[in-house]
Amino acid sequence: MLRAYALALAQMADPAVLRIWLKSLAVTLLVFAVLGAAAWWGLDQALAAAGLNDANLAAPEGIRALIAAAAVVLAGVLLWRIVAIAVLQLYADEVVAVVEARHYPAAAASARKLGWHVELAASLRGAGRALLFNLLAVPVALVLLATAIGPVVVFTLVNAVLLGRELQDMVWLRHRPSPQSPAPLSAPERFALGLVVALLLLVPFINFVAPFLGAAAATHLIHRKEPVAHAA
Repeated sequence: MLRAYALALAQMADPAVLRIWLKSLAVTLLVFAVLGAAAWWGLDQALAAAGLNDANLAAPEGIRALIAAAAVVLAGVLLWRIVAIAVLQLYADEVVAVVEARHYPAAAASARKLGWHVELAASLRGAGRALLFNLLAVPVALVLLATAIGPVVVFTLVNAVLLGRELQDMVWLRHRPSPQSPAPLSAPERFALGLVVALLLLVPFINFVAPFLGAAAATHLIHRKEPVAHAA
Protein backbone atom coordinates (compact mmCIF):
# COMPACT_ATOMS: atom_id res chain seq x y z
CA MET A 1 0.00 0.00 0.00
CA LEU A 2 2.76 2.47 0.94
CA ARG A 3 4.69 1.58 -2.21
CA ALA A 4 1.59 2.14 -4.35
CA TYR A 5 0.98 5.58 -2.88
CA ALA A 6 4.66 6.50 -3.15
CA LEU A 7 4.61 5.65 -6.88
CA ALA A 8 1.35 7.57 -7.30
CA LEU A 9 2.75 10.65 -5.56
CA ALA A 10 5.88 10.55 -7.72
CA GLN A 11 3.77 10.78 -10.88
CA MET A 12 1.64 13.72 -9.79
CA ALA A 13 4.10 16.11 -11.44
CA ASP A 14 3.74 14.33 -14.79
CA PRO A 15 2.41 16.95 -17.28
CA ALA A 16 -0.16 14.46 -18.59
CA VAL A 17 -1.48 13.88 -15.06
CA LEU A 18 -1.47 17.61 -14.31
CA ARG A 19 -3.59 18.35 -17.40
CA ILE A 20 -6.21 15.77 -16.41
CA TRP A 21 -6.12 16.94 -12.80
CA LEU A 22 -6.66 20.61 -13.72
CA LYS A 23 -9.51 19.68 -16.05
CA SER A 24 -11.13 17.50 -13.39
CA LEU A 25 -10.63 20.15 -10.68
CA ALA A 26 -12.22 22.85 -12.83
CA VAL A 27 -15.29 20.69 -13.48
CA THR A 28 -15.48 19.69 -9.79
CA LEU A 29 -15.40 23.30 -8.60
CA LEU A 30 -17.97 24.32 -11.21
CA VAL A 31 -20.36 21.52 -10.21
CA PHE A 32 -19.79 22.29 -6.54
CA ALA A 33 -20.49 26.00 -7.08
CA VAL A 34 -23.70 25.31 -9.01
CA LEU A 35 -24.94 22.81 -6.41
CA GLY A 36 -24.00 25.20 -3.59
CA ALA A 37 -25.87 28.13 -5.15
CA ALA A 38 -28.93 25.97 -5.82
CA ALA A 39 -28.87 24.56 -2.28
CA TRP A 40 -28.53 28.04 -0.75
CA TRP A 41 -31.47 29.36 -2.77
CA GLY A 42 -33.59 26.32 -1.95
CA LEU A 43 -32.89 26.53 1.79
CA ASP A 44 -33.53 30.26 1.82
CA GLN A 45 -36.92 29.73 0.16
CA ALA A 46 -37.73 26.85 2.53
CA LEU A 47 -36.94 29.01 5.57
CA ALA A 48 -39.11 31.81 4.20
CA ALA A 49 -41.98 29.37 3.63
CA ALA A 50 -41.53 28.05 7.19
CA GLY A 51 -42.22 31.50 8.63
CA LEU A 52 -38.91 33.36 8.63
CA ASN A 53 -40.27 36.34 6.70
CA ASP A 54 -41.09 40.03 6.91
CA ALA A 55 -44.37 39.45 8.72
CA ASN A 56 -42.88 38.04 11.91
CA LEU A 57 -39.20 38.96 12.08
CA ALA A 58 -37.12 42.05 11.48
CA ALA A 59 -34.39 41.79 8.84
CA PRO A 60 -35.28 38.17 7.98
CA GLU A 61 -33.32 38.11 4.74
CA GLY A 62 -29.96 38.44 6.49
CA ILE A 63 -30.79 35.78 9.07
CA ARG A 64 -32.12 33.40 6.45
CA ALA A 65 -29.01 33.94 4.35
CA LEU A 66 -26.73 33.17 7.31
CA ILE A 67 -28.63 30.02 8.22
CA ALA A 68 -28.75 28.84 4.61
CA ALA A 69 -25.06 29.63 4.07
CA ALA A 70 -24.04 27.76 7.24
CA ALA A 71 -26.08 24.74 6.18
CA VAL A 72 -24.57 24.77 2.69
CA VAL A 73 -21.02 24.99 4.08
CA LEU A 74 -21.68 22.05 6.39
CA ALA A 75 -23.22 20.03 3.57
CA GLY A 76 -20.29 20.98 1.36
CA VAL A 77 -17.80 19.52 3.79
CA LEU A 78 -19.71 16.25 3.73
CA LEU A 79 -20.44 16.20 -0.02
CA TRP A 80 -17.11 17.40 -1.41
CA ARG A 81 -15.76 13.85 -1.61
CA ILE A 82 -18.90 12.68 -3.40
CA VAL A 83 -18.65 15.37 -6.05
CA ALA A 84 -14.87 15.00 -6.43
CA ILE A 85 -15.00 11.22 -6.92
CA ALA A 86 -18.02 11.45 -9.23
CA VAL A 87 -16.21 13.92 -11.49
CA LEU A 88 -12.96 11.95 -11.33
CA GLN A 89 -14.78 8.86 -12.59
CA LEU A 90 -15.59 10.78 -15.76
CA TYR A 91 -11.84 11.07 -16.35
CA ALA A 92 -10.83 7.78 -14.71
CA ASP A 93 -9.94 6.13 -18.00
CA GLU A 94 -7.47 8.93 -18.78
CA VAL A 95 -5.86 8.86 -15.33
CA VAL A 96 -5.41 5.10 -15.26
CA ALA A 97 -4.18 5.08 -18.88
CA VAL A 98 -1.40 7.57 -18.05
CA VAL A 99 -0.20 5.49 -15.08
CA GLU A 100 -0.38 2.24 -17.06
CA ALA A 101 1.46 3.72 -20.03
CA ARG A 102 4.40 4.63 -17.81
CA HIS A 103 4.54 1.64 -15.47
CA TYR A 104 2.57 -1.18 -17.11
CA PRO A 105 2.79 -0.80 -20.91
CA ALA A 106 1.65 -4.37 -21.62
CA ALA A 107 -1.51 -3.82 -19.58
CA ALA A 108 -2.06 -0.45 -21.24
CA ALA A 109 -1.86 -2.07 -24.69
CA SER A 110 -4.52 -4.67 -23.85
CA ALA A 111 -6.84 -2.41 -21.85
CA ARG A 112 -10.48 -2.11 -22.78
CA LYS A 113 -11.42 1.42 -23.81
CA LEU A 114 -14.41 2.57 -21.80
CA GLY A 115 -16.96 4.70 -23.59
CA TRP A 116 -18.16 7.98 -22.11
CA HIS A 117 -21.55 6.42 -21.39
CA VAL A 118 -19.90 3.67 -19.30
CA GLU A 119 -17.90 6.23 -17.33
CA LEU A 120 -20.96 8.45 -16.86
CA ALA A 121 -23.02 5.50 -15.63
CA ALA A 122 -20.25 4.48 -13.21
CA SER A 123 -19.98 8.07 -11.99
CA LEU A 124 -23.72 8.35 -11.32
CA ARG A 125 -23.87 4.96 -9.60
CA GLY A 126 -20.89 5.83 -7.42
CA ALA A 127 -22.32 9.22 -6.48
CA GLY A 128 -25.68 7.64 -5.70
CA ARG A 129 -24.13 5.01 -3.44
CA ALA A 130 -22.01 7.60 -1.67
CA LEU A 131 -24.97 9.91 -1.10
CA LEU A 132 -27.18 7.07 0.16
CA PHE A 133 -24.66 5.64 2.63
CA ASN A 134 -23.61 9.08 3.90
CA LEU A 135 -27.25 9.91 4.56
CA LEU A 136 -27.69 6.59 6.37
CA ALA A 137 -24.67 7.48 8.51
CA VAL A 138 -26.13 10.84 9.57
CA PRO A 139 -28.21 9.45 12.49
CA VAL A 140 -25.16 7.63 13.87
CA ALA A 141 -23.08 10.79 13.51
CA LEU A 142 -25.74 12.83 15.32
CA VAL A 143 -25.73 10.38 18.23
CA LEU A 144 -21.95 10.83 18.49
CA LEU A 145 -22.08 14.60 18.02
CA ALA A 146 -21.26 15.27 21.69
CA THR A 147 -17.93 13.45 21.29
CA ALA A 148 -16.81 16.05 18.71
CA ILE A 149 -14.65 13.58 16.81
CA GLY A 150 -17.33 10.88 16.53
CA PRO A 151 -19.06 12.21 13.38
CA VAL A 152 -15.70 12.63 11.62
CA VAL A 153 -14.78 9.02 12.41
CA VAL A 154 -18.16 7.72 11.23
CA PHE A 155 -18.09 9.54 7.88
CA THR A 156 -14.42 8.69 7.33
CA LEU A 157 -15.02 4.98 7.84
CA VAL A 158 -18.13 4.95 5.65
CA ASN A 159 -16.35 6.78 2.86
CA ALA A 160 -13.26 4.60 3.18
CA VAL A 161 -15.38 1.58 2.25
CA LEU A 162 -17.08 3.42 -0.61
CA LEU A 163 -13.88 4.97 -1.97
CA GLY A 164 -12.03 1.66 -1.92
CA ARG A 165 -14.65 0.11 -4.17
CA GLU A 166 -14.86 3.06 -6.56
CA LEU A 167 -11.09 3.37 -6.93
CA GLN A 168 -10.72 -0.34 -7.61
CA ASP A 169 -13.45 -0.27 -10.26
CA MET A 170 -11.80 2.65 -12.08
CA VAL A 171 -8.95 0.30 -12.95
CA TRP A 172 -10.63 -3.10 -12.93
CA LEU A 173 -13.34 -2.21 -15.46
CA ARG A 174 -10.60 -1.73 -18.06
CA HIS A 175 -9.18 -5.21 -17.58
CA ARG A 176 -11.65 -7.70 -16.11
CA PRO A 177 -12.05 -10.76 -18.35
CA SER A 178 -15.82 -10.94 -17.74
CA PRO A 179 -18.48 -9.30 -15.54
CA GLN A 180 -18.39 -12.41 -13.32
CA SER A 181 -14.63 -12.19 -12.68
CA PRO A 182 -13.81 -11.70 -8.97
CA ALA A 183 -12.47 -8.33 -7.86
CA PRO A 184 -8.66 -8.30 -7.56
CA LEU A 185 -8.43 -6.55 -4.19
CA SER A 186 -9.59 -8.08 -0.94
CA ALA A 187 -11.98 -6.21 1.36
CA PRO A 188 -9.15 -5.15 3.75
CA GLU A 189 -7.06 -3.93 0.79
CA ARG A 190 -9.97 -1.90 -0.60
CA PHE A 191 -10.66 -0.45 2.83
CA ALA A 192 -7.01 0.56 3.34
CA LEU A 193 -6.89 2.10 -0.15
CA GLY A 194 -10.07 4.08 0.50
CA LEU A 195 -9.09 5.05 4.05
CA VAL A 196 -5.96 6.87 2.90
CA VAL A 197 -7.99 8.92 0.41
CA ALA A 198 -10.79 9.54 2.92
CA LEU A 199 -8.25 10.92 5.41
CA LEU A 200 -6.54 13.06 2.78
CA LEU A 201 -9.92 14.50 1.80
CA LEU A 202 -10.13 15.98 5.30
CA VAL A 203 -6.97 18.06 4.76
CA PRO A 204 -7.48 21.48 3.11
CA PHE A 205 -5.84 21.86 -0.33
CA ILE A 206 -4.53 18.28 -0.25
CA ASN A 207 -8.14 17.20 -0.69
CA PHE A 208 -7.99 18.60 -4.24
CA VAL A 209 -5.42 16.00 -5.30
CA ALA A 210 -6.48 13.12 -3.02
CA PRO A 211 -8.81 11.39 -5.52
CA PHE A 212 -6.07 11.40 -8.17
CA LEU A 213 -3.58 9.89 -5.75
CA GLY A 214 -6.12 7.21 -4.94
CA ALA A 215 -6.78 6.38 -8.61
CA ALA A 216 -3.05 6.12 -9.36
CA ALA A 217 -2.41 4.04 -6.23
CA ALA A 218 -5.27 1.70 -7.14
CA THR A 219 -3.67 1.18 -10.55
CA HIS A 220 -0.40 0.10 -8.94
CA LEU A 221 -2.11 -2.13 -6.39
CA ILE A 222 -4.15 -3.99 -8.98
CA HIS A 223 -1.38 -4.47 -11.53
CA ARG A 224 1.01 -5.75 -8.88
CA LYS A 225 -1.40 -8.59 -8.23
CA GLU A 226 -0.02 -11.53 -10.21
CA PRO A 227 -3.35 -12.96 -11.46
CA VAL A 228 -4.51 -9.55 -12.67
CA ALA A 229 -1.22 -8.89 -14.40
CA HIS A 230 -1.71 -12.11 -16.40
CA ALA A 231 -5.34 -11.30 -17.17
CA ALA A 232 -4.44 -7.79 -18.38
